[in-house]
Amino acid sequence: MTDPLAAVSTRQTPQNEKADARQEKNDAGGYTFTIDDMARLRRFLVLGTDGGTYYASAADLTKDNAGVVLDLARTRTADLVAEIVAVSRAGRAPKQNPTLFALAAACSLGDDDGRRTALAALPLVARTGTHLFLFARYVEQFRGWGRGLRRAVADWYLNKPVEDVAFQAVKYQQREGWSHRDLLRLAHPETGEDSRNRLFRWILGRETELDGLRIVEGYQRAQAAGTPDEVAGLVTEYGLSWEMLPDAHLNTTEVWEALLAGGMPQTALMRQLPRLTRLGMLTPSGSWAGPVAERLADPERLRKARVHPVNVLVAQRTYASGHGARGSAEWTPSRPIVDALDSAFYAAFGAVEPTGKRMMLALDVSGSMTSAISGMPLTCREASAALALVTAATEQRYELVGFTSGRLRKRHGTVLRTLPISPRQRLDDVIRTVSDLPFGGTDCALPMLHALDKGLAVDTFVVYTDNETWAGTVHPHQALRQYRKQTGIDAKLVVVGMTATRFSIADPSDPGMLDVAGFDAAVPNLITDFARGL
Repeated sequence: MTDPLAAVSTRQTPQNEKADARQEKNDAGGYTFTIDDMARLRRFLVLGTDGGTYYASAADLTKDNAGVVLDLARTRTADLVAEIVAVSRAGRAPKQNPTLFALAAACSLGDDDGRRTALAALPLVARTGTHLFLFARYVEQFRGWGRGLRRAVADWYLNKPVEDVAFQAVKYQQREGWSHRDLLRLAHPETGEDSRNRLFRWILGRETELDGLRIVEGYQRAQAAGTPDEVAGLVTEYGLSWEMLPDAHLNTTEVWEALLAGGMPQTALMRQLPRLTRLGMLTPSGSWAGPVAERLADPERLRKARVHPVNVLVAQRTYASGHGARGSAEWTPSRPIVDALDSAFYAAFGAVEPTGKRMMLALDVSGSMTSAISGMPLTCREASAALALVTAATEQRYELVGFTSGRLRKRHGTVLRTLPISPRQRLDDVIRTVSDLPFGGTDCALPMLHALDKGLAVDTFVVYTDNETWAGTVHPHQALRQYRKQTGIDAKLVVVGMTATRFSIADPSDPGMLDVAGFDAAVPNLITDFARGL
C-alpha cells in the first residue's frame, strides 16, 4: 500500500505545490517567491511592461506594476524618486517611459515634501525636449497644472544654458501631443535675460529677430536652403543635427558627410546606419567605414551618451539582418560596422571585473521565454543569451547551458545542454543559434540538479529566466540547498529576471541568493560583486 505521508517533504516539493508559506502561484501555475516593492520597482523601471509576457497581456502587466508604483508614490515618495534618478542618470534602462511615468506619479501623489522632491528631480530625468513632452503627457493622468508643477517646468526652461534650450526647441519641436509652445503658455517662465526672452517669443511665434540665437538662425536658413551643398554648409557653420534639416536633403551624401564630420551623437549614429549604408558611405573600402566603426565602439562616447546595451543589441540585430522591422527598406550590411556594434554591446556595460569563480550561466529556453522584452524586436530568450555572454567574456571558468522541462526528453534527449555559443561569435549568430533551440515547459531547478548529477563544482549559478517555473519535481531553492549539502560548496544563486513580474525563484531570506532585473546595465557588475562576496 502506498504511504501518502511519503509525499510530504520540506526538502523536495513539486513546483506546482507550495514548498514555503511565503510562496505564491505564478502565472504558469507553479509556486515561487515574490519580490518586495523596491525590487519590483527596479524591474519595472528597467524592463517596462510593453508587450506583456507569455502569460500576461501588456495591459494586465502594466496594471499590476502601476499599482506598486502608485503605492510607492503615495507612501515612499523620496525612495521612489531616488531610484528613478539612479536608474535614469546612469542609463540603466533601455527606455525612459517607465522612469518618466513613475516621476509623474511621484509629482502628483506624494505629500507636500514628496512632491517637492519629485519636481526638483524633473531636469535630472527629463533631459531632452522629448522627455519633457512625455512627462507632460503622463503627469496629466494624475493631476492638473498647479503652481508647483508650472514652476518646475518653468525652471526646466530657465536653468539650462539658453543655447541648450534653443537646441532642444529646434530639435524636438513637438512630441506626444505637446509642443514647447504649449508648455511655455502653461508655465509662464519669467526672466530678465534678453536672449532667453527672445527665444521664448520665437517659440511662441512672436519674435523674428534672432541675433545671438545661432541655432535658431541656422535652422531657419536650412529650411529655406535650395541645394544639398548649401545645407551641408549650414550644418558645418551652425552645428545643426539631422532632425533640424528638410527631409528633401536627407538622402544626399553631402549632407551626411557634414553631419558625420560634425560628430553625430551616438544614438543618432546607430539609428542612421541603414541610411548611411544605402547611400554607399559605409562600404568596407570607403573613407567613412573606419571612422564610424571606431566611434560606435568607443566606450567613452557610449558612456557619455548613456547608450543602453539593449539598444545597441537591437541596432546590431537590425543592421546585421539587412532589412528593417517595418517597411521595405533593405541594405547590404558592412562587416566593419557589424563588428563594431558587437564590440559596442560589450563596451556599453562598462568595465566588468572577473571573479575567478566557477560559474554556471544557465539560460531558461522554455516556451515562455519567447515573449518580447520591453516591447522590442528581441525575445527574453535572445536577450538573456546576449546578457550571459557579457559575463562569459570576462570569466575563465564557466559553463553556458540552456534548459527547459523534462517534457522534451523523449523527443530531444537531454533537457539541459551546453550551448554552442561564445563571446567570440557575432551577436546575430548567437541570437540565431538560441532562437532555433526547441522549447518546452520551465524547470528552473535543472541547473543545480545537472551540476549534482555530473559532479560539477560551481560557486555561483546565474539563472536567466522569467521565473514562470512549474514543471519540476523539486523547487529551485531546494535544489540549491541539496547541492550545497552534498558538495560542501557554499554555492550562490543569482536570478536574472527577464520580465517585470513579481515572481522570483530566489528565496529572499537566503543571503546566498540574489534577484536582479535583467538588462539593467549594472547587471554584470552586480553578478561579479555578489559572486565575490562584496
